[in-house]
Amino acid sequence: MVSYMYLYMSDQRTNRALRAALFMDKGGVTKTTSTAHLGEALAREYGLDVLLIDLAGKQGDLSKQFGIHNEVRAAEDDAWPNISTVFAEEWSTIAEKVPDAVEDMIWETDENVDLIPAHEGLDSVDDDLASVNVEDRYTRLDEFLTNYVDPLGYDVVLLDLPGLTNNVTLNGLFATGRVIAPLTMGEFEERQLDQLVADIDEIVAGFDVDLELAMVLPSMYDKRANVDTEMLARLREQYPDRIAPSPITDSQGVPNAQAEGRTVFAVPNDELLATAKRVKDAYTDAATALLQRVDGETATTSTETN
Repeated sequence: MVSYMYLYMSDQRTNRALRAALFMDKGGVTKTTSTAHLGEALAREYGLDVLLIDLAGKQGDLSKQFGIHNEVRAAEDDAWPNISTVFAEEWSTIAEKVPDAVEDMIWETDENVDLIPAHEGLDSVDDDLASVNVEDRYTRLDEFLTNYVDPLGYDVVLLDLPGLTNNVTLNGLFATGRVIAPLTMGEFEERQLDQLVADIDEIVAGFDVDLELAMVLPSMYDKRANVDTEMLARLREQYPDRIAPSPITDSQGVPNAQAEGRTVFAVPNDELLATAKRVKDAYTDAATALLQRVDGETATTSTETN
């Protein structure tokens, strides 16, 4: 069993949660599904305090996933400050003047994770950030997480990013330093992964930031399809140290659970389809691998420091 005390010093900086961003420059690749299920696996299986942050757009799919979308939407008009506000230049002043500003953004779910939901104000954030000096444009989310979220004591913070590269996405990548790439099975998606790797290299070179592909997470996998098994074999050969231990099986049990506002972890085992059980096991395996890899990074950093 992996020891998780390192989570409080997991990223070469103390008192910081493990952070990761789920991202692919394409929609429909199970980013939101994977954010929810990976977060729930980390919380349920390892007892970690997990916060999910929905930056993927005003549609609020993460709040739908956990069955609280109607309540979130009903409160949206009065939800100030909200996740879009943290990108504003005035955020620190707002946070000082509004008691419990960050705590009030956070919603408890009926499962084991907390959530900062998306807000319609996210629609204007990309344009607003475009007018900010480059030196400050991509650091605002990191400052928010470091100064206002980390003191709350979460072990893990997972970001669900937009399915395109914009200023919000770059804030998420700079703030986490780790990309988890959900990847549906297909030739086009495989090329998208190659492009993501190239984009990460370009960002690192251009901005001198720590950013890496932490995990490739093959999703909607059908072992009966030759194209899927062949692609999985290629991914395992190309990314032997980064691919998740098990692919996420294509299962009707996932949308069935989502329609009820829950993850497959919240469905009793005797009600789960066999394929959905494999989904649950695969996300648990991915959570374990992520923790082990971060532990390895910390050990390496510690050795190099010494």
